[in-house]
Amino acid sequence: MRRTLGVAMLTGIVVAATAASGATAAPAETTNDYIVVLRAGTDAPSVAAEHARARGASIGFVYEHALRGYSARMSDTAATRLARDSRVLFVQRDGVVTADAQTTPTGINRADVELSPTAKINGVDERVDVDVAVIDSGVDLDHPDLNVYTAGARNCSTGNSADDGNGHGTHVAGTIGALDNSAGVVGVAPGARIWPVRVLNNAGSGSFSAIICGIDYVTAHASEIEVANMSLGGSGSDSACGSNRDAMHEAICRSVAAGVTYVVAAGNETDNAANHVPAAYDEVITVSALADFNGLPGGGAAATCRSDVDDTIADFSNYGADVDIMAPGVCIYSTWKGAGYNTISGTSMASPHVAGGAALYKATHPSASPSAVKSALQAAGTTAYSWPAGDPDGIQEKLLNLSTF
Repeated sequence: MRRTLGVAMLTGIVVAATAASGATAAPAETTNDYIVVLRAGTDAPSVAAEHARARGASIGFVYEHALRGYSARMSDTAATRLARDSRVLFVQRDGVVTADAQTTPTGINRADVELSPTAKINGVDERVDVDVAVIDSGVDLDHPDLNVYTAGARNCSTGNSADDGNGHGTHVAGTIGALDNSAGVVGVAPGARIWPVRVLNNAGSGSFSAIICGIDYVTAHASEIEVANMSLGGSGSDSACGSNRDAMHEAICRSVAAGVTYVVAAGNETDNAANHVPAAYDEVITVSALADFNGLPGGGAAATCRSDVDDTIADFSNYGADVDIMAPGVCIYSTWKGAGYNTISGTSMASPHVAGGAALYKATHPSASPSAVKSALQAAGTTAYSWPAGDPDGIQEKLLNLSTF
């Protein structure tokens, strides 16, 4: 029987507000904000004062240098009449602008990535010189907020491209390496080269054989790819490398021996990770999920996209001795297919935080072995979160912290 793997995630839901039914009569006269531009040479303060008296306008700013004019709140009728004044060049409605700023997701804040001397998050597009494979549903190949290495794309699933038809892989890629470019979001290792390895179809599922195809491809490029993220999982258990009992495990063993650090999701079944692969494999870095709603320790923040308790292990997260580290995985905002952005939850979202951390470490320790990368991440971790609240295994895993990476 062919076994399948599914993406280890919980889908975020956006609910649109609906307008109340019924209608009320519009007021006889509405009041709006306007900008009145006067002809060159006009005395703006005196004309503004005159208009205020004559038309009941409430003056805001008065302009005398870049242009002559003023802003005011007035009735639509008053604005129409003012436009006929020979001293007025034109009248326009005031508008609203918002800052086109980059968002720092809560998970990036919680891991203290902004303090990392390697990440250098400062709004300037400086890119971490590292290569990370995203073994997933593909990646949006032309997302403007990602440094996708399209020449390194590989499709082991349906279709003819490694382009992402699901969104999950693109979300993972953004957490790992979204650009530090003052727009969209920023990742843990900003600008890391993302190798899209598509092993899941548009529905987010795939076979063990497709996963092995992806691992095989990454291993063929082990001299170029430092880190691989696998935010996916299926039923299974651990076996020793070389036991010839589990083809996917054998493939990962060889890939890790070739120098690639694998980071994987623990799974979302509220179960022991020992019952799920690749989470159960000793050679990978298995990541459980923390519920964090404000990017800060201490707890008490209100839940946002889903119900959970701030600063505790996520209520869906797998657990157990196979978990190596914890990272934020609830209500994570990141890149999405179609050049978009989305908020979703899962250990799938926790894993790429750690993959990004592994990438930062490899950028400054290029000869570090996968086991050395795991040890460094664990050593730098913190226990500054609420425990044992909701944690069924009695083991307090380290929480990812990258301030010194």
